[in-house]
Amino acid sequence: MSVRAIVLAAGRGTRMKSDLSKVVFPVAGQPLVSWVVAAVLEAGADEVTVVVGHGAEDVEAALPEGVRAVVQDQQLGTAHAATTALAAMGDVSDDTVMVVPGDSPLLTADTLRELLTAHAAGEGRCTLLTAVLAEPSGYGRVIRVGDRVRAIVEERDADEAQREITEVAASTYVFEGAGLVDTLTDVGNENEQGEYYLTDAIAAMASDGGVFAVVVDDQQEVLGVNTHEQLSAADSAMRRRINAEWMEAGVWMQDPDTVYIDASVQLAAGVRLYPGTHLEGDAVIGADTEIGPNTVVRDSQIGSGCRVWFSVVRGAEVADGVEVGPYASLRPGTVMADDSKAGTFVELKATSLGKGSKIPHLSYVGDASIGEQSNLGAGTITCNYDGFNKHRTVIGDRVFIGSDTMLVAPVQIEDDAYTGAGSVITKDVAAGSLAVERSSQKELPGYADRRARLAESEGE
Repeated sequence: MSVRAIVLAAGRGTRMKSDLSKVVFPVAGQPLVSWVVAAVLEAGADEVTVVVGHGAEDVEAALPEGVRAVVQDQQLGTAHAATTALAAMGDVSDDTVMVVPGDSPLLTADTLRELLTAHAAGEGRCTLLTAVLAEPSGYGRVIRVGDRVRAIVEERDADEAQREITEVAASTYVFEGAGLVDTLTDVGNENEQGEYYLTDAIAAMASDGGVFAVVVDDQQEVLGVNTHEQLSAADSAMRRRINAEWMEAGVWMQDPDTVYIDASVQLAAGVRLYPGTHLEGDAVIGADTEIGPNTVVRDSQIGSGCRVWFSVVRGAEVADGVEVGPYASLRPGTVMADDSKAGTFVELKATSLGKGSKIPHLSYVGDASIGEQSNLGAGTITCNYDGFNKHRTVIGDRVFIGSDTMLVAPVQIEDDAYTGAGSVITKDVAAGSLAVERSSQKELPGYADRRARLAESEGE
């Protein structure tokens, strides 16, 4: 017997007020629906079918390889969506069918496994997931008789007494395949919305006492996302989970509530994260590295024993023992070797910085290669763009670039060379040479007195 899952992800989410399908909005850096699919697969589903509708292409792009997507051309309700999926799945009569909402990213694989286990151990035709909420507004209420479920009533169709019930349905079910197919054929749309509700199938199955429930312990798991406020709440809850897991794995956080880590990030034990740290995309951080405060690292690899603070790092590779910041910007294509430094107000782009080399402050270096143990003084700029094309600057080992030097690319500064402060270097500099480009300094004696006399005459 196989477990075959249906994920309902066809709704537009009109309260999001966006052209995007709500299930592709990100939670901790991943599309909402991808969290659901991952939990379903981890729980043991042999096959997953996702029902898509609004923004179908975007939703399909968020799905992992091997997950089937079927289009619900008209969104006529959850029962209609399940029927659309079953038509594509073929014969499910001997299988277990799990139905999960695509907008509940906090559902865990452990909870879904518990639901599957309870269904397999019982005698019911359906086992559903429920939760007891202090504020059940917006959810379908679970009507029980003892331990058996008799119906689920959507809030808009519930009477006053039913709305007082605090046990709500989580829109997550496990069915006997054959029973689900048979029951769906009889589901009607006689309700306020004129839709075919999957919850009506529960009432039909319950008529012979065949529906049971598993109450989830963590109420957050059943929280769906229909608004930006709910999306923010789900994102916060997911990030708290992620942070707790990393702290358990040996990552130090001064204030976890102000640290934001995407699910795709990799951290070594011993990493130290300060407030305002954002680790996004495919960021990888090595052991004993300090990140933050107020730092963004996206799609970058940072080695061990580094310090990165008050800075932005995007698409960069940083080796061990490197210092970045404060207020540095590493743009895509930057590669920093061991023990190098990009200091205060330094911007690097498509640049390799050799072992032990330093750019301490107030510099822009783009499209450049810098060797080992070189130093670029304050105000160094590579003039890499001529208005039409980008050109490279090549700096060798043990080079000293004087402060306020303009390096007009293409240009090469060979090993052990120097440039004088304030120079505009337009030609290659030979190894061991000093290049100076300045106009002669002139001095005008008595200038201050002449300026004062001129001011007096103008004032008369």
